[in-house]
Amino acid sequence: MATLQSLLHLRPLPLRFAARTLHSSPSSRAQYFKATKAVSPTPCPRNITVHSTCATQDFDRVVSDGPDDRVVLVDFYADWCGPCHALSPILKAATETLDGHVPTTGSGRALDLLTIDVENQSAGGYELSQEFKVRALPTVLAFRGGKQVDKFVGALDKKGVHQFLDKL
Repeated sequence: MATLQSLLHLRPLPLRFAARTLHSSPSSRAQYFKATKAVSPTPCPRNITVHSTCATQDFDRVVSDGPDDRVVLVDFYADWCGPCHALSPILKAATETLDGHVPTTGSGRALDLLTIDVENQSAGGYELSQEFKVRALPTVLAFRGGKQVDKFVGALDKKGVHQFLDKL
C-alpha cells in the first residue's frame, strides 16, 4: 500500500509529444491567392473584383455598400486550413470570366469574390469572423445589396459550388 509521503512526491511527467511547425508549401500558398501577401483590391476589366486579402474598410466598401445587381461571395479562410485550399481554386474559377462570359448567379447577377484571412488581426479578419459568427472553416457567405442572403460551411466540390450559386 502506498504511503501518503510517496503519493505526495511529485515528479515531472515525461514529454510525450514533439512540437510541430505548421507550414505550407509555396504551391499551396500560391494556390490560395497568395494569402500571405496583401494585395490591394482592384477591379478587373470585366467588373468582377477578386480580392486577395481584405481589410475591414474594403469589406465595408465592397459588401456593405454593394449594389443590388451583384452578389459578393465572402470566403473566410486560414492559411493552415486544408479544406480552404481545396475550395479556393473552385471559387476562383467560378468567379472568373471565360471567353468574355461574365459569371453570374442563378438569378443573373454578377459575382464578386472577397477572401478574408481570419487570423489576420491587423486587417480586421478576426473581427469580421467574430461579427459573422464564423465557427468553422471554410465559411462562404453570400451578400446582395449589403445583406447576407445565404452561406455554406465546409468545402464543396465544383458541382456543389455551382448548385449554391444557382440558388442565389
